[in-house]
Amino acid sequence: MAAQIDDRLAAQAFHRLVDHLRLRTDVQNIDLMGLAGFCRNCLADWVSEASEGALNRDQAREAVYGMPQGEWKKRHQADATPDQLARMDASVALNARLRAEREAALDEALVESFPASDPPAMTEPGR
Repeated sequence: MAAQIDDRLAAQAFHRLVDHLRLRTDVQNIDLMGLAGFCRNCLADWVSEASEGALNRDQAREAVYGMPQGEWKKRHQADATPDQLARMDASVALNARLRAEREAALDEALVESFPASDPPAMTEPGR
C-alpha cells in the first residue's frame, strides 16, 4: 500500500503548487494538459467540487489563478498551436482510458469480494 499523506502536509503541498503555478505564468494550461493531463482550470474545478458548493467554478479559478481567470488569460495566455491541441487531446483521451481501467479494476475487486448470488447453503435450507 502506498504511503499516506496527512491533510496538513497535503494542504501545504497544495498551497505551494498553487503559488508555483501563479509564478510560472509562462507555462500555458494547454501545455500542462498535454504533458500532465491537468491544468489550472482542472485544479480549480477540483477545489470547487471539494468545497461542496462553498466556491463556484469562477471563485475557485480566481483562488488558483490569483486573479479572475479572464484577466489572467488576457495577460498570459497565448493562442494554442495545432501541436499543443493534439497533445492535449491525446492526454485527455489517456485520462479517460486510465479512469475507465481504474473503474473496471474496482468493479472486478467488488465482484470478487461480494459474489453475485448467495451460496446454495444459504438459499436452500437442508443442503
